Amino acid sequence: MTRKYFGTDGIRGRVGETPITAEFFLKLGWAAGTVLTRNAKGKKRVLIGKDTRVSGYMFESALEAGLIAAGVDVDMLGPMPTPAIAYLTRTFRAAAGIVISASHNPVEDNGIKFFAADGYKLPDEVELEIEALLDQVLVTKESDQLGKARRVTDAAGRYIEFCKGTLPSGFTLSGLKVVLDCANGATYDVAPKVFKELGATTITMGNRPNGFNINDQCGSTHTAGLATAVLDEQADLGVAFDGDGDRVLFIDNQGQLVDGDELIFIIAQHRQQSQGGCNGVAGTQMSNLGLELALAEMNIPFARTKVGDRYVVEAMKENDWHLGGEGSGHVLCSDLNSTGDGIVSALQVLRALFDSGKTLHELKSGMSKFPQIMINVRLPKKIDISGDQVINQAVADAEKKLDGRGRVLLRPSGTEPLIRVMVEGEDSVLVNSLAADIAEIVKQRIA
Repeated sequence: MTRKYFGTDGIRGRVGETPITAEFFLKLGWAAGTVLTRNAKGKKRVLIGKDTRVSGYMFESALEAGLIAAGVDVDMLGPMPTPAIAYLTRTFRAAAGIVISASHNPVEDNGIKFFAADGYKLPDEVELEIEALLDQVLVTKESDQLGKARRVTDAAGRYIEFCKGTLPSGFTLSGLKVVLDCANGATYDVAPKVFKELGATTITMGNRPNGFNINDQCGSTHTAGLATAVLDEQADLGVAFDGDGDRVLFIDNQGQLVDGDELIFIIAQHRQQSQGGCNGVAGTQMSNLGLELALAEMNIPFARTKVGDRYVVEAMKENDWHLGGEGSGHVLCSDLNSTGDGIVSALQVLRALFDSGKTLHELKSGMSKFPQIMINVRLPKKIDISGDQVINQAVADAEKKLDGRGRVLLRPSGTEPLIRVMVEGEDSVLVNSLAADIAEIVKQRIA
């Protein structure tokens, strides 16, 4: 069956445009409730959390109504990070967890993602079952079979204790001065409490959501303000989350960005040296070559997947690895949580920092990043260029010039008519030149 609504990370789009409407969310709640509790062995309970977008109020109510119509009890968690929903779905032994969020996207967007009872994303076959029901007429249960809704008031406290519990007993952040940027999103309340309760001195920004300012010149997609604050406050480091709290990036004490690839390296190195070893890391096609080479030097296996955390999780499960992620800051520690968790990943980095006695700047210097450039070539429509001999020859010529110390990747966008031309190598001048040349050839071939 062809997918109509679900992408690799749930359903997402512009508010008011198909399918991101209140009517659709009502029907989706009913369809999801029907499918997710069909074989739940008596469990008919679903959690709903959201980020801080103003449209979340509308979609939360619509989902609640749809689930109740399907006979499902609903626990309303309010604004909570996406990984908190994954954790609480397992803790509450619910049939499923739902997050209303468009992650790092602007406030005009919204979306929805589902977690199964085990805290992982829904299997493909379940998503297709839900999609099939969306084409059917909504049938409300009889009144004595309708679900009920309740507001859960201790959800934030439970998640805060969970985050702290991912560190060894007695671990403290005392002596650390940190600037937190919560993106005016879902971490605005819980992240400062976690760091403060662990003993850190915290300066917090992006923690005053008003429904409209999520990800607005703040958070992991806009780190310039955080870098300035770290320098102005003479802080040890800065931590930036995205709107739903499943991504994290750092700023070191020199004001320099520490991206997801570097954070994965730091965690992997710490585990290899002091936690019984790191048996492997899953990255994506976009992971920096420097990460792969640094892991190889430590004899840590590395595998690349298609872009998207779903594929990273699949590779981690297949290889029985516990670490993976993307340069965007989506870092997965599956021995701690079932999905990317910005707060938990940040704490793992800080554990490595404290155990090593080094600064963040010193730790990240153990990995040499390769210069990487990506040029987006817009297409008149989605076109398959994989068989174009001229383009393929241009790629082969570029790889020959890189002489085994670089990569070329042509990747179609999953959502737009774009070809992403990525070139990576040791020589930044050569990298920029090769990327521009290939992009120009692609433009000529599709003209």
